[in-house]
Amino acid sequence: MTNPRRIVIIGSAHPLRGGLAAYNERLATEYQLHGEEVSIYSFSLQYPSFLFPGKSQYSDEPAPGNLVIHTCVNSINPLNWIRIGNVIRKMRPDLVIVKFWMPFMAPCLGTICRVIRRNKHTRIISIIDNIIPHEKRAGDKMLASWFVGSVDGFVAMSRSVLKELEQFDQQKPKIFSPHPLYDHFGDPIPKREAIEKLGLDPAFRYILFFGFIRDYKGLDLLLNAIADPEIKELKIKLLVAGEFYCEPEPYLKIINENDLGDLVVMSNNFIPDSKVRDYFCAVDLVVQPYKSATQSGVTQIAYHFNKPMVITDVGGLAEFVPDGKAGYVVDADPRLIADAIIKYYQESKEKEFSAEVAAEKEKYSWSKMLDAVDTLLVRET
Repeated sequence: MTNPRRIVIIGSAHPLRGGLAAYNERLATEYQLHGEEVSIYSFSLQYPSFLFPGKSQYSDEPAPGNLVIHTCVNSINPLNWIRIGNVIRKMRPDLVIVKFWMPFMAPCLGTICRVIRRNKHTRIISIIDNIIPHEKRAGDKMLASWFVGSVDGFVAMSRSVLKELEQFDQQKPKIFSPHPLYDHFGDPIPKREAIEKLGLDPAFRYILFFGFIRDYKGLDLLLNAIADPEIKELKIKLLVAGEFYCEPEPYLKIINENDLGDLVVMSNNFIPDSKVRDYFCAVDLVVQPYKSATQSGVTQIAYHFNKPMVITDVGGLAEFVPDGKAGYVVDADPRLIADAIIKYYQESKEKEFSAEVAAEKEKYSWSKMLDAVDTLLVRET
């Protein structure tokens, strides 16, 4: 039997909340299940408060009891980056995995990785959410390039990101491996039970918009779709579950101007992990009306709960939802989004599509992500 590898994951983890933390914790758990020795180096300061658009960066839920999490990385302190880099360099882990999602983090993560590599032993692989952000800022490409130069290889979670990486590097090994299932929210529960737990009216059927609300996620498109007279006749309601990371007024204006108050249920606090199951199990359909995207963790939650989806054909989203099987893929247009929702209900697609989703999700195991990382390590050596 081979000795377990020492693996370090650098990125968000408890007490930070959200999809990044959930991903890193689930990845660490999978490595432990494979017999590896794993620790996470998370942020003591992830974003300065003036850059954070939400109400809180921190979770109220208990820490995962099975993981070693060091809360010590300060994203804006260069002395801290060097210190943390040296701590990990001296540990001589076999593998460091760095989650990269926005250029703001490039100086911090790139410096830490460069210091670690001085030990001439540790291999560093980055799992890339986005290399070019949805909400672009001056200097993004320069910062992303700095980070790309600090690691040994890349796992892109969409083919569109894999292609974008070529703008920054043509030599280092790269591989596409899709975002695995978010399967840590518990087993599905009956729809009626979930509706009751959320205090919703059981006389209606529900569709879901889930996650942090940012302008690029297209909630305005979906609200305008819900205003379609045919949808109003279907006796469905839209459940919007997620905290505003942008100004809410434009969305509330659409609701008011189209008299949607009785058709839209706004649940605009952060949804803790313990409540995610209730929202997904209460609905018939998950809608992701994004205006730009690479991939989405919401897709992988929907897959876990066997929920069909309507998604827009932007970025890499369409890679993960076979059109007409696991849901519908449409252009980012309110009329077309409305047509897909209407078709889903008029043709009674829930049972058929849910079965396809259950079959399709077999592609998205966490062990396949681990295999992708190992494939890169072989190529890199």
